[in-house]
Amino acid sequence: MADSRSPRTSDVRAMVVNSYGGPDTLTAQDVHLKAPGRGEVLVRLAVAGVNFVDIYMRRGMRPVPLPFTPGLEGAGVVEAVGPGVSTVQPGDRVAYAQQPGAYAESTVVPADSLIPLPDDVSFEQGAAFPLQGMTAHYLIHEYRKPSEGDVVLIHAAAGGVGLLLVQWARHLGARVIGTVSTQEKAAAVREAGAHDVILYTEQDFAKEILRMTEGHGADLIIDGVAATTFAGNLQAAALRGHIVIFGAASGPADPISPNVLMERSLSLSGGDLWHFMETREEMLHRAGSVMEGIESGWLMPRTSKILPLADAAEAHRLLEDRRTIGKVLLSTGN
Repeated sequence: MADSRSPRTSDVRAMVVNSYGGPDTLTAQDVHLKAPGRGEVLVRLAVAGVNFVDIYMRRGMRPVPLPFTPGLEGAGVVEAVGPGVSTVQPGDRVAYAQQPGAYAESTVVPADSLIPLPDDVSFEQGAAFPLQGMTAHYLIHEYRKPSEGDVVLIHAAAGGVGLLLVQWARHLGARVIGTVSTQEKAAAVREAGAHDVILYTEQDFAKEILRMTEGHGADLIIDGVAATTFAGNLQAAALRGHIVIFGAASGPADPISPNVLMERSLSLSGGDLWHFMETREEMLHRAGSVMEGIESGWLMPRTSKILPLADAAEAHRLLEDRRTIGKVLLSTGN
C-alpha cells in the first residue's frame, strides 16, 4: 500500500457518462486520476452506493459537465494523502457521501468529507448508509420532528431512504404509513415497522390515509416521488400538516399557487442533503446518529443488490423500474 504524500498519478477503471440519456450511456473506461492535492485523499474504493440522484445526473435533470463518473458515496481504504491532511492516514477505513466519482476503482475526495469506519462496520454497510442514512436523519429532524402519535406518511417506503425513514419515525413513536407498488414491497415495509401500507397502484393513497386516520390525515408527509404523488399530498395532509419534497423519482411535481396551502394551513418544504451537512461537524453528527441507530439495533439498512461495477447500467435500470427493496450497491472487487 502506498504511503506517500506525493503519490504518482494513475489510470483507474471507472463508469463514465459521455452524453445525457438512458442507462446505456454508462460505459466502462480507463480514466486518469490525479494525485491528491492539498487537503485531499486518494481512496481505494471497495463499494459504491447507487442513488436516484445518480440517475438525475445521467439524464441531465441535474446537469453536470460531461464526461463524468457518477456516484456520490462509497467506502474503502485511504491509499494516499495530499499535503496538509492530518485527519486520516493510509490504511484507514472510511466512507463518504456527496462527493462525485464513486463508480470507480479509486477516487480523490476532500479529507474533510470522510467518515471514519469502525472495524465492525463492513464496506457494504459503509457504502449503504451515508447518503441515505443522513438524508433520513435531516428529513426526520429538520422540519417537523415526529412526536408520539403523529401520523407520518412516507412515499416509496420500500426504497433505501424509505425503509430508514419508516424505522426512524417508528422509533420516535409515530404512526407510520407507507406507500409502495407491490405486495412484496409492502411486506418489507411492514417488517421495517410501518403500521399500515398502501399499494398506490391499486388504491387512492389520499383517500386511504383519510380513511385510516378517521379524517385526520398525515401530520408529516415525506415525498421523494413528486409528480405522481404531490397532488394527493395536498389532500392527504392533516390540518397544519407539513409536506417535505426531497426528490422527483417520477418527475418534477406540477406547480401550485402558494395560496392553496392556506386552505388547511399547510407548510411545504424542499430539501437537499448537501444543505444539511455544510460543515464537517454537522456531517459527522448526522453520520454518528445513523451509526448509533445501527449499533443499537433499531435502525437496519437493507441491501437489495450488490452488482459488479461494470453492471452500473443494470443497477440504474433496477432503480428506475422500481424493482428494488432497499439499497443497491456496486462492488469494485478491491
